[in-house]
Amino acid sequence: MYEGPVQDLIDELGRLPGIGPKSAQRIAFHLLTVDPTDIDRLQNALRRVKDEVTFCSVCGNVSEGELCRVCADPRRDATLICVVEESKDVAAVERTREFRGRYHVLGGAISPIDGIGPDQLRIAELLRRIAEPGVSEVILATDPNLEGEATATYLVRLLHTFPGLTITRLASGLPVGGDLEYADEITLGRAFSGRRTVEV
Repeated sequence: MYEGPVQDLIDELGRLPGIGPKSAQRIAFHLLTVDPTDIDRLQNALRRVKDEVTFCSVCGNVSEGELCRVCADPRRDATLICVVEESKDVAAVERTREFRGRYHVLGGAISPIDGIGPDQLRIAELLRRIAEPGVSEVILATDPNLEGEATATYLVRLLHTFPGLTITRLASGLPVGGDLEYADEITLGRAFSGRRTVEV
């Protein structure tokens, strides 16, 4: 539609996850109008993230050093491991301030349609961590979708071979502030199966 570098920029932006053609076009035209120092800051941020950010050697979370800030923190409970799909999921759990254990980032979920099997994920590394003495509970916090459920089911089968290990799955159900009539059948069904006793 456009010529030369403008169309190239739109095409590259459109390759980013969650950015459709219209959003890519809006961002491209915004970048055309900003001050050159803003462009320099964006370029530097992109360069730094490629040059300086790596993955934690223990859990697979994004890190600026060999260990991420969670694995390097001696106050975190090493007996609890929360298994998530991506690093962004670590940030989501951390925002709750409810979990004080450590994490394991799989790097995705099992998805045969996308050609992602167990061997493409960091499952072997998880099993090695659990084989070490001290881990008492593994919390499966994969996404509540088809791929996340398949991954959790696969992990449960593997983890049941470890004696004394407690395996839990995040509860799922109705969101706070939501209306019952708008809930889908699966969410409502999980809310019923995960119901708990109310204390007076």
